[in-house]
Amino acid sequence: MISKTILLLVRYALVLLLFVLSGCASLPTATQKESALHVGVREGSADPIRSFAPVFILPGSEKSYNRIGRVVAHEKNGREYIGIDPDQPVVYFGSFSFATDRSVYTNQVYRVHFQKIPLKFVPFHLAAGNNIGVLVIITFSMDRVPLLVTTVNTCGCYVAVIPTGSLPPDAYPPAWTNKPQSVYGETLPAVLPPYSENDVLLVSVRPEVHRVMDLQVVPRAMLAARPLVYADMLSLQSLKVLPLTNDKTKTTSFYYDAWPLRGHVKGSIKAWESLLLSLVSLDFYVGMDKEYGDTEVSGNPFYTSLLPWNRHASDMNDFAGFLKFWGWRL
Repeated sequence: MISKTILLLVRYALVLLLFVLSGCASLPTATQKESALHVGVREGSADPIRSFAPVFILPGSEKSYNRIGRVVAHEKNGREYIGIDPDQPVVYFGSFSFATDRSVYTNQVYRVHFQKIPLKFVPFHLAAGNNIGVLVIITFSMDRVPLLVTTVNTCGCYVAVIPTGSLPPDAYPPAWTNKPQSVYGETLPAVLPPYSENDVLLVSVRPEVHRVMDLQVVPRAMLAARPLVYADMLSLQSLKVLPLTNDKTKTTSFYYDAWPLRGHVKGSIKAWESLLLSLVSLDFYVGMDKEYGDTEVSGNPFYTSLLPWNRHASDMNDFAGFLKFWGWRL
């Protein structure tokens, strides 16, 4: 009886995975070139966080949910509301070091948020929900050379690790093919060229679903020909002390701080993903956006594999372990 139940669960999981994969193949098009915002930060040559900050290309910007914004909070009738103001673009940043047997590296983290992924059935948006985010993480060597660019949605979904031409060949995964990377329907570069603060990383984000759909490195001088909107830069820590817009004397956190939602973004539950993928992942809150930084602090691993037995091995908060899990040998 037990073996039959397990077999049914496995079949159910496989059907759901096929459903997800087929759904991801039907991505909304991004043809609104005339309305693509280019959002970056003001340069600061003495500030490496600013000098290497990416520029986000956002097609479909006439829709408020396709623009990055500031995380805002207010209180009404004793209830707290968290949302994204798309008229105030903000890039949240942080810097973390990690060590491997080979060397010590530094990650510069850039986090942006959108109002929502709208609920649609054609194409079906499995990840429909509010307060959606994207992380871009640049990994530097000890001499400040970019070696890797990692992109991931703040739910831990759709992770991609892209080396630059500065990464030594023996640090690649053993099965590396040097072909463009296929990430659930998106095609991303296999390798980015070597670059410095004289260049800029362009991150194109697909409208509606807010997934990274392209990465390019171009000379910084090329930005002069593009209409650039400047975003404010705020620390990742500022997300834990959001002032209430209707009472500046009070603050709140972007993240839940108590079980069972500790470490998740407030208001970001994904109903469809919880319904369809919670059994596969053994996580009812699968698909919810999360805090990034330190699992011991957040209480919530930033896992990047749906398989429950990989939850801690694929935790991006332990970046050295995360790279090892995905085959990188830094």
